[in-house]
Amino acid sequence: MRNIYADSFETKSSEKALDLEHRRKINFNIGKYNAVVPKGKEQFTDLARVKELAKNRKWEAIEHLDLYLTQFEEQITKRGAKVFWAEDGEQALNFIGDICKEKDCKSIVKSKSMVTEEIHLNNYLESIGVESVETDLGEYIQQLDGEAPYHIVTPAMHKSKEDVAKLFAEKLGTDINLTPEQLTLVARRNLREKYVNAEIGITGANFILSDIGGIALTENEGNARLSASMPKTHIVIVGIEKVIPSINDLGLFWPLLSTFGTGQQVTVYNSIITGPRQADEVDGPEDMYVILLDNGRTELLSNDKSREALYCIRCGACLNACPIYKNIGGHAYDTTYSGPIGSVITPHLRGMHDYKHLSYASSLCGNCTEVCPVRINLHELLLENRREAVVAGESDYSERFAWKIWKQGSMSRRLMNQGNAPIKNWIVNKMFKGWSKQRAPLTFPKKTFNQLWQDSNKTR
Repeated sequence: MRNIYADSFETKSSEKALDLEHRRKINFNIGKYNAVVPKGKEQFTDLARVKELAKNRKWEAIEHLDLYLTQFEEQITKRGAKVFWAEDGEQALNFIGDICKEKDCKSIVKSKSMVTEEIHLNNYLESIGVESVETDLGEYIQQLDGEAPYHIVTPAMHKSKEDVAKLFAEKLGTDINLTPEQLTLVARRNLREKYVNAEIGITGANFILSDIGGIALTENEGNARLSASMPKTHIVIVGIEKVIPSINDLGLFWPLLSTFGTGQQVTVYNSIITGPRQADEVDGPEDMYVILLDNGRTELLSNDKSREALYCIRCGACLNACPIYKNIGGHAYDTTYSGPIGSVITPHLRGMHDYKHLSYASSLCGNCTEVCPVRINLHELLLENRREAVVAGESDYSERFAWKIWKQGSMSRRLMNQGNAPIKNWIVNKMFKGWSKQRAPLTFPKKTFNQLWQDSNKTR
């Protein structure tokens, strides 16, 4: 039976790989990122040591996830917040729907949350008659265009300023010749009205702070602060893996996230929220709810080899480094999380059967592992996913047959030396069409190394 997800990926990636204008745009934007990241790294006197410390702290958090999440719940509920544990997206949506009904909510402002994309929150809110407005500029652009985010950190990375100006002209009636600064002011004016009228604000969290019972938000636009403080109700929805042991760890993780995410030493706005408005405070929401989402994460946690993927701090550095991503873009993956980290975690979160093909969307060059600020061995985990798919019986007959023949040929010196290059080229490129369909043809040399060695010794 055909895998519709694999077929979709193959079709979209083939189209985008040949779209030179698309590749120009994303490589231009990634080039700007590559120009500033080295400057941000200068704040670390020993970057390798910092990465190792960060990995160790995430190891501590993930290995004792139950204890740190329980501590977080105990601390934040003391200050009046309510914590819900959602096993899957449906439970999370039901929690939010119940809150919307209780608050008689008609309008929501939303910020800083890939998790809400993961559970398709906007579609759900629309189905129950609640308007949901994205307030991050990139997300706002994507929502206007009816598209999902293209990148973990830069949702509209694939659009040029001309694309955005054209979109605003079509959707908002603005002058098509507006500058980026003018377009930003248009979005700001429209969104300010939404903040004032919204009954509920929804945010994600960059980190969950276990020891103080708080969530940490890092941003450059201030919209997360407005979403969390102006509406009377604040809902946080966050994956359980975002926990870190202590507020003191932010001195390590905030600069890392800023540098590897945007090339900054630190982002413009950094907030710690520990509950709703207190009796002695003059602003902030009256009610605060925190939804801790599992949605397959504990399945990944139970995997001894792959659980380190939960260390990810969502900086997006691996996407910017990946030669596959830079050629096919984010939408080809058809997943919330694209690029190397998405290819690693999606088969575990959404099923190996449907998404094992993503583990092959890699050159295995190791660049993703090299740039990861918490030293996740991404390229090795992609190989591990491939192994697990085979062990689970997800390989089809033709794949098993092809590798059996390849193994027999590779293990036999007689077969390896037999036949000339044209015959070998024909067998691999014509018989095994699955290999050459998405790759350049293999070209074998006229003689194997073994034959060249024998020839060399004969002449001595």
